[in-house]
Amino acid sequence: MLASIGLLDNTDPHTRHVFDEPTELAVRHFQQRRGISVDGAVGGETYATLTGAHWKLGDRVLAHESGQLLTGDDVAELQTQLIELGYHLVRADGVFELSTAEALRGFQRDYGLLPDGICGPGTMRALRQLGRRVVGGRPQLLRDMVAVADSGPSLLGKRIVLDAGHGGNDPGVVADGVTEAELVWDLASRLEGRLTALGVQTWPTRGPNNGATDEQRAQLANDVGADLVLSLHIDGFVSPLANGIAAYYYGAGESSSTIGERLADLAQRELVARTGMLDNHIHGKSWALLRLTRMPAVRVELGYLTAESDRSKLCDPRFRDTMAEGLLVAVQRLYLPIADDPPTGVMRIPARAH
Repeated sequence: MLASIGLLDNTDPHTRHVFDEPTELAVRHFQQRRGISVDGAVGGETYATLTGAHWKLGDRVLAHESGQLLTGDDVAELQTQLIELGYHLVRADGVFELSTAEALRGFQRDYGLLPDGICGPGTMRALRQLGRRVVGGRPQLLRDMVAVADSGPSLLGKRIVLDAGHGGNDPGVVADGVTEAELVWDLASRLEGRLTALGVQTWPTRGPNNGATDEQRAQLANDVGADLVLSLHIDGFVSPLANGIAAYYYGAGESSSTIGERLADLAQRELVARTGMLDNHIHGKSWALLRLTRMPAVRVELGYLTAESDRSKLCDPRFRDTMAEGLLVAVQRLYLPIADDPPTGVMRIPARAH
């Protein structure tokens, strides 16, 4: 599979059945290109993405199947063409959901085809005929910016899903008797209180003693029609020297969440400015929670529990209050007009609806 997409020379009969160093390097290269965790191991996420990388638009008939959604590069290519032709889709994520079928029906109606939401030979011919009109770029960017501007600067009535990572039988990172799941639940609760006081409708993806899969968390966000998803995690590493904050948004190849990227940048800058922790920057990833949500989603890694300097700060309730305030300000700044947007690290929000 790696050889077929040009990442591995698989012609040597003595090594073609061996998971050797070149194979692991090719896996890591593929993972990095596709925005998934780079560990050199072919787990479920990597294998599914590798399988989807082999499909080209036209190789198979595409349609929405509720029991098992079609995924692959061919779906992403179809979505990209529909977006560039002006049909509304959140992003080209390679998942053939109902929204993709509806956009395809719109194209079929406009082109005089049977609007069945199925990308078969007739629809493929129509797309090829329009191929020269597809010019690339990021046409979704303007639509996303307009949608945020139209929603207004007030947080009153906004719908935000707060995702405290791990939970239940999964404690996340554990260091010196401190667990990631407990700390992020506490931080999410502090942030929820601030958001609720400002009239925001909030939904937690789990309780204090249970957990959920990333797919279940994404489905909750989609079901409630959230405006944003904030996922809170704390990192860990074998080296105690690893430290600092990083934020992640959906981004894989040329496809990305423009508003997610903006929110990740705001959250990262506010947290670094208010805490003094190391800036590990923002990164595009295609993790399930970021990919499967139909609204902007951001995952923030709030430090390294395995680093004593980060751990001592994160265990301080006052420090977690500072982080909650930074995340709240980042959400508010997302909706402010550029002319009213204050400098990073200086904004304070009174605890009342306005």
